[in-house]
Amino acid sequence: MELGLVTSGEALASVDALLPKLIEAKVGSRIAAQDPTVWGPAAEAESAIRLGWVNPFEAAGKLIPAILELREELQQENLTRIVLCGMGGSSLAPEVIAAHDEVDLVICDTTDPSMVKQIVETDLERTVVVVSSKSGSTVETDSQRRAFTAAFQAAGIDPATRLVLVTDPGSPMDNPEGVRAVFNADPHVGGRYSALTAFGLVPSGLAGADIEALVEESGLVNDVLASDDEDNLALHLGAAMATAGRDKLLIACVGDALPGFGDWAEQLIAESTGKDGKGVLPVAAHVDAPELKNLPADVVPLFVYDELPEEIDEEATAVHFSAPLGTAFMIFEYATAVAGYLLGISPFDQPDVEAAKVAARSMLEAPAAAEPDAVDGSVQLFGTTASTLDAALDELTAQLPEDGYFAIQAYLNRTSDSQLQALRDLFAEKTGRPVTFGWGPRFLHSTGQYHKGGPAQGVFLQITADHQDDLDIPDRPYSFGSLITAQAIGDGAVLSDAEHNRPVLRVNLTDRAAGIAALLEAAK
Repeated sequence: MELGLVTSGEALASVDALLPKLIEAKVGSRIAAQDPTVWGPAAEAESAIRLGWVNPFEAAGKLIPAILELREELQQENLTRIVLCGMGGSSLAPEVIAAHDEVDLVICDTTDPSMVKQIVETDLERTVVVVSSKSGSTVETDSQRRAFTAAFQAAGIDPATRLVLVTDPGSPMDNPEGVRAVFNADPHVGGRYSALTAFGLVPSGLAGADIEALVEESGLVNDVLASDDEDNLALHLGAAMATAGRDKLLIACVGDALPGFGDWAEQLIAESTGKDGKGVLPVAAHVDAPELKNLPADVVPLFVYDELPEEIDEEATAVHFSAPLGTAFMIFEYATAVAGYLLGISPFDQPDVEAAKVAARSMLEAPAAAEPDAVDGSVQLFGTTASTLDAALDELTAQLPEDGYFAIQAYLNRTSDSQLQALRDLFAEKTGRPVTFGWGPRFLHSTGQYHKGGPAQGVFLQITADHQDDLDIPDRPYSFGSLITAQAIGDGAVLSDAEHNRPVLRVNLTDRAAGIAALLEAAK
């Protein structure tokens, strides 16, 4: 895959205007030198402990031999099914790496009981579980670990032979007792910048990905990204992200280019820039997205290619990007930090993420069974004055501002309920506005920060469901079904509270299949 970046239209104009300022301020070299003052005094304390990602090579060099040694041991024992329990940056980068190298890695980044049960009950005899959590206390991964531990024990398998942990040094998970291995990540790297740390390398490496080549690719542009000149592609991309009047970035991978990369970039950009009422909204879409047929005036399309096209429309606003995966990780991480500088925000904190976690915990401790505002067949409606699903959706879309976006949040099974993803294009056609689609609760570790901390432009459609076949969480007073429902209701409560005042419609499906069919029909 070739390396290249071409901007056009208003994105090019933004680069022409901002690049000289970035070069003069020596932003590229200062980031590379891990200078915490780049983003201003208010961001300095956090930046000082979050810049390890600019030089992941030494740590990766020490880590890779241990990963490959463990991979060989597991293969000799016919333990070839690798399951990753992780959320946000801990799962999205490994998912992209595994897809890129066409190796099997099962991602468990959900609390939907049907999906957890499906993963836990499949082929345990040859399964190894990687549990990844930077803090060591992430509720989703802790719950998943408990479920797998109980399943191994019930099958007569010693969990200590099947559990591999990835965490920061000193976290509650940093304990080799009762597990096969513990890999420590660099504590000076935030989760969304951790693609080339233990969080990205351990699960994908154990699954069979060529992590040595990945790290080698990432170093190809090390000197370029540290430079203060026009060759620095991250300065170009960061300036294009900050195009004035276009605060939404639609990411589309062309053909077979970097499958899943848009989802990884979405969490990196959204969680880094969505705060203080500012930000760049990333929209993970595709080349046939309705938004691209009639481009909204506030959107910059970003096309990811295997090779840049020979001819590019110089008048049309767009970014055209091509790079090997490891290189792409580094360029986007730098560019997002550059965009944060240009927007005047810290790209390393996430001040609005904790609020949803607190609300979910309060729901679990004192659950309140709210009555729906209306019922339409197999769909219960919450947060509306309408009496039917069609009318409730119309009421929600009517609150969409001219510069707004429509966010779909599906707290369901992203494998068996994947047809719901068709809603993204249907609502993009219906509203003429950018539409994001997130599977809950994983988006809470991604775009959830932007939803609450970014510009107040979004309207939110939450989709939940009754759980006919729930799954208990061992040694916890709640089930997976209770947890995912609490996460949805908790996040919705924060979005719609007096501080944030975002329009939220929750539809709860009492019959999953019938409810999904009704939603797809109503969105047309």
